[in-house]
Amino acid sequence: MPFAKDFLWGAASASFQVEGGWADDGKAPSIWDALSEGHVRHGETGRVACDHYHRYKEDVALMKELGLKSYRFSVSWPRVMPREGQVNPRGLAFYKDLVKELTEAGIEPICTLYHWDMPLWVYEKGGWQYEGIADLFGDYAAAVVEAISDKVQYWCTLNEPSVFVSCGYIQGNHAPFVRTADEPEKVMDLVGPISRGILLSHGRAVDVIRAKAQRPPKIGIALAADIFTPVDDFTPEEAKEKTFTVGENLVFSAPYWMDPMLKGTAREVLRQYLSEADLKVIHRPLDFFGYNCYNSASYWDGPHRYAGMPITTMDWPITPDVLYWGSKFYFEEYGLPVLITENGLANNDFVMSDGCVHDPQRAEYIRWYLQGLKKAADEGVPVLGYTYWSFMDNMEWADGYDKRFGLVYNDFRTQQRTVKDSARFYARIIATNGQEL
Repeated sequence: MPFAKDFLWGAASASFQVEGGWADDGKAPSIWDALSEGHVRHGETGRVACDHYHRYKEDVALMKELGLKSYRFSVSWPRVMPREGQVNPRGLAFYKDLVKELTEAGIEPICTLYHWDMPLWVYEKGGWQYEGIADLFGDYAAAVVEAISDKVQYWCTLNEPSVFVSCGYIQGNHAPFVRTADEPEKVMDLVGPISRGILLSHGRAVDVIRAKAQRPPKIGIALAADIFTPVDDFTPEEAKEKTFTVGENLVFSAPYWMDPMLKGTAREVLRQYLSEADLKVIHRPLDFFGYNCYNSASYWDGPHRYAGMPITTMDWPITPDVLYWGSKFYFEEYGLPVLITENGLANNDFVMSDGCVHDPQRAEYIRWYLQGLKKAADEGVPVLGYTYWSFMDNMEWADGYDKRFGLVYNDFRTQQRTVKDSARFYARIIATNGQEL
């Protein structure tokens, strides 16, 4: 049985990772532009990245060639609002042109408002801890929605708050490179207020999208959280319970973020930072549950991670059944249709002597994970779509350009794109709506 007729077969990217054009047309610096010196492998930057800002038409043509039904992109906040109270029409023009190109190619745009590139000027006001952050984020959301909602129906407010909080403010290996992990007793003193600002900004953005969107909006989030799956004597019931427990890895617990958003409640570790008035702003109905998923937390450490198990070049375990259990658990807990907003494999790719990029591991990875997702859909979980990360090789944050996740190979010296074998494989799956699995 194939997936639903309107299944959103897609791929994704993020503004800082692909756009380049770092100071073009009035764009201001982001925290990644301004603060990453000394923190990125090989000293690399996102100033050019994939030059998508100037080559988006070429990239959309490749998406159309592969038969993509959707493309999840993010908007650069400092490109749209380079200063407080100032909307940059030249920055917005890029996104207007991009969504026009996508829709004319028959590709559904999925817009993410925040994928980690906070404007430096916002950070200097206090960032997520600034008392007025929700108002600033709401103003930004309004500018984007007014500009492109005639063509955009699907919206994600935030991408992976767990990751940009953990890596940015606990581990300190992502912008703004603040490390508190060495003093664990102080972590929540910083993370609690930051989480409040993020959650309030999400709630405000949902209200703005509902009020101003020209097309009837479908709103969600792109969450990354620990999903535990059954293994050996670890039962499905135990795996689900652990998935929805806020443990030591607190910001990677789904309920840490989603209970305030979808239930209007907060787990104990967060409750002291949120008032009842805050929860009334944060708690908003959503239309789908978007989640980014690469592996099962059951295999990260301990007895279940066996010697020689398949891993990616990120050193992430390959666990094909996680999309099945994740979709099943999230639907049972929150009752929303699910959208896989990211899933993919970093591989050791290069152009071979025949001019092609042969990456059978990625093709098999896609097959395995989609088989799990299809099993969930066949059992009645409403699955809206699958978004491969990423459309093309890009700037992988602190790892620079070494880690290649793309369906399309990019030579960063020349910006030459090469469609990988896995992309052709994915295109065949799309063409048969998953029947080839």
